[in-house]
Amino acid sequence: MTKNPDSRDAVALLILRLGLAWFLFVWAVNKVLEPEQYMRIWGYFHGIDIGATMPYVMGAAQIIICVMAALGLWRTLSYGLLFLMHLVTVIVIFPSLIAPFVIEDGFPVNRNNSIALATLAAFAALWMLRHRDHYSLDAWLQRRRRERRHQVS
Repeated sequence: MTKNPDSRDAVALLILRLGLAWFLFVWAVNKVLEPEQYMRIWGYFHGIDIGATMPYVMGAAQIIICVMAALGLWRTLSYGLLFLMHLVTVIVIFPSLIAPFVIEDGFPVNRNNSIALATLAAFAALWMLRHRDHYSLDAWLQRRRRERRHQVS
């Protein structure tokens, strides 16, 4: 691996970006494959009947956002939307986050939810470092535009 800090940062951000996009992609695809499950989750957590169409709409929109983010396209928007999508989850499960050591029937029922905070921090870091994500489609397009302007001048 190169000793150039910019290249190391770019590789680290590529790994982070792909991992986080995959993390939410799995949940988004699940909305399309198992819409009834998503309807029940919304009813349980939010007390809202979202109907049979909404899981498909939300899943499709989230899949598009995940693909955009995985490619590094429109980084400010796509990385920010990933963060906001996960923030909704964190807000919904917040009561379990402030009680991580609850044991029911000998099982720590809230412990795994603490992963959500670490993941939210990773989404925030990805967004904050988006301009150092040099192995993104955005960065490639910016380099091409600069090269073309340089050739024209």
